[in-house]
Amino acid sequence: MNKLFGILWRYFAFWMLFAILCRAFFLAYFHEQLHLLPWMEVLKIFAYGMRMDASMAAYICAIPTLVLILRVWVDRLHISQRLSRLYVWSVVIACSLINIINFNIYREWDTLISYKAVDLFLDSPHLAIASAASSPIFLSSLLLLSLSCLGIYLARWMKIYQCTFVGINKWYKKTFTSLGLLSVVFLLIRGGWGLTPLNPSMVYFATNAFPNHAATNVSWYFINDILHAGGLHRNPYISMKNTEAKQAVAPLLKTTAGHTTRILSRSKPNVVLIILESFTADLVQSLGGERGVAPGLEKLIADGLLFDHIYASGDRTDKGMIAILSAFPTQSSKSIIKNIQKQAELPSLMSDFKEKGYHTSFYYGGESEFYNFKGYMLSHGCRKVVDQLCFPHREARSKWGVFDHATFGKQLRGLDKEKQPFFSTLLTLNNHEPFDLPGVHRFGTDNLPNLFRSTAFYTDSVLCSYLKQAKTKPWYKNTLFIIVADHGHRLPLEQWESNCPKRYRIPLLLYGDVLQPAYRGKRINKIGSQVDLAATLLNQLGYDAKPYTWSRDLLNDSTVPFAFFSWSDGWGAVNGHCQVAFDNVGKVMSYQKSLDSCQHSKEDLLHQGKAYMQEVYNQYLTY
Repeated sequence: MNKLFGILWRYFAFWMLFAILCRAFFLAYFHEQLHLLPWMEVLKIFAYGMRMDASMAAYICAIPTLVLILRVWVDRLHISQRLSRLYVWSVVIACSLINIINFNIYREWDTLISYKAVDLFLDSPHLAIASAASSPIFLSSLLLLSLSCLGIYLARWMKIYQCTFVGINKWYKKTFTSLGLLSVVFLLIRGGWGLTPLNPSMVYFATNAFPNHAATNVSWYFINDILHAGGLHRNPYISMKNTEAKQAVAPLLKTTAGHTTRILSRSKPNVVLIILESFTADLVQSLGGERGVAPGLEKLIADGLLFDHIYASGDRTDKGMIAILSAFPTQSSKSIIKNIQKQAELPSLMSDFKEKGYHTSFYYGGESEFYNFKGYMLSHGCRKVVDQLCFPHREARSKWGVFDHATFGKQLRGLDKEKQPFFSTLLTLNNHEPFDLPGVHRFGTDNLPNLFRSTAFYTDSVLCSYLKQAKTKPWYKNTLFIIVADHGHRLPLEQWESNCPKRYRIPLLLYGDVLQPAYRGKRINKIGSQVDLAATLLNQLGYDAKPYTWSRDLLNDSTVPFAFFSWSDGWGAVNGHCQVAFDNVGKVMSYQKSLDSCQHSKEDLLHQGKAYMQEVYNQYLTY
């Protein structure tokens, strides 16, 4: 019996060492962040990670354990070293691949590899590949080869293929041995004998996200996320009674009728909504961003109405689309646009403007089926959906679709033929990995930040050229242009983690001759979100904004300054006093910043944020 446990222990020890090796690769890859940590915290990464490493090692040992138990009862059963070697090599390579893919996902999203990445790949494989095209392919391949070879060499050095076996004669000894082996593996998989089985929060120990993510066993996390990806039928963000949550959220959404500032000179203007891919505030000088990246937008700001404290609701285009057009906040770990039945229940500016007699259209240079954009548009009354299939084959394309200048040109020609009034939405795509351009990259191609700056500069120049041409059209004087980003980005500064509010700050600009002259070149500095666009716009036109329960009128002086954003299993909130972020896995406040001397503001905002996330997800479940 001791011999059997010795075989299993050696096998288990190998997988524990391999997990440590994977974590060392992760820390080496992100050595810039590692340098910011004290050495004791680095040691804690390995110490706290061991519990999840043990669980993953036990999962891998489960099949060999069953084989050993079978060998106990069947004396003539031969365990082939070749079969054992094949199993070990396969798992080593699979775990290595998961870890290396995670490097690139974490570099872009600040989140660990999850079911969402698989879902994106299965939904649109070539677009997922295009999204990862900025990843260092050679380095990734080299790391994959190195990690796999080191794992295989370590297995050979530890001689885990050699299983010299001594038979057990007595039936009760066989039973005791079998139950003992199964019990050890079960307890290790479960993470102990406590009431609560192992979950990701059990390896969290720091307030910053990076050490916690580094302590997490990526393979365990990935498999666990896939197993639980069938759809949550309960709210994972419950932190208080629903009545208490409603009471906490209500003051944030309350506005007083009759207090809205009127900024438009026309009662029924055309509306053109331009959603800029990844156009973070760090690209806009007027928002404290870099000079010279978006000079065209600066000129537009000088003659438009800028909302300069707006935050994206989420971190991806699918979330931004719903926040802008349906005023529904992001659901953190879920994306409602992917669920056909749920998204059809949402209110939408598309359907509202159609009911008011507007001709509706959506222009996108890529695949409109991506993230169910087309399904959303059609189910909400969009009369015309224009995507890359509507362009001639000779039209130059990036890996995502036709270049933005072609999409803007297509919409310009389309609007010439539209009967007024019209409501038209355009989504750009070039300011996205792999940052392809039809011409020269303005800031060079030597690194990702400069690639990002270059594609942003291109989109900015195309936008200004588009508006210059639009001014020659007969419909221009009766058109309101709304320019907003779909989400922020870690680039070009490469400073903001997913829990930092600065990562979500974006521009929102109203532009056009329908703006009253007194409001051109002005700023609105009230803190708000993408979801507030719907009520702000509808109230200006005298339309009913009540279906948009999460949207507030930013031009109403009674609206409370507040913005909420979320990422995968985490959320943040901003008001006029402070900023906070909460990691739902570790159940810790992962970011906090005071903007004044108010002592209780952070705790109050944290409570409101928890209530807000709880209520959003409750509503998501009801759809």
